[in-house]
Amino acid sequence: MPPSQMTATTPADGYEERVMRQVPGLADMHRMAGILLAERVPRNGRVLVLGAGGGLELRNFARAYPGWRFDGIDPSADMLALARATLGEMQNRVTFHQGYIEDAPEKRFDGASCFLTLHFLPREARLDTLRTLHSRLQPGAPLVVAHHSFPIETPAGERWLRRNATFHAASGEVSGKVMAQIAAMRQNLPALAPEEDEALLAEAGFGDIELFYAGFSFRGWVCHALPAV
Repeated sequence: MPPSQMTATTPADGYEERVMRQVPGLADMHRMAGILLAERVPRNGRVLVLGAGGGLELRNFARAYPGWRFDGIDPSADMLALARATLGEMQNRVTFHQGYIEDAPEKRFDGASCFLTLHFLPREARLDTLRTLHSRLQPGAPLVVAHHSFPIETPAGERWLRRNATFHAASGEVSGKVMAQIAAMRQNLPALAPEEDEALLAEAGFGDIELFYAGFSFRGWVCHALPAV
């Protein structure tokens, strides 16, 4: 279903324009993530993309690495439809799955990404997701993640929320809408501090954890799947 046929109330409506305004340097973050994956993913590798709805990272990866094939997972049918539209002819290199990480094929992928997804999950659900991701990766395979990562229930968290509001407003968002979004984040987003995010990656079985991206309240890491013990 092309975006023109989606209702105005779906998360897919205006997604690319909206997310590009809200996430600092998103296109460059995707480019950096591709470079980091390509350090270990072979030319004909298979990459797992968790939170694939919208298709922006899939499009960037597919353009830059024409030998890669992908499995994309997302719980939203509307967002998966948008991903197909975003990819166009490149969608034939992607196998889509509607669901969650447990619905991914039980194969060992050469690499994986998870963008703008984990910050929606409480700590234990996030750890379970990362552990399942680990179980789908070859030993040594890279994982790149990026999401909100800041201590939300602290004075520092309030500073980051205000900074986000200023960034959104400067990017063209309507002020009242921005403040409503910030209030919703404060109430509903189970964000963790960066050191907690890194600790969860380690607990889930990943090593060589390195920060590669930071944009206001967003952080991104690359790490590698350690052999299971």
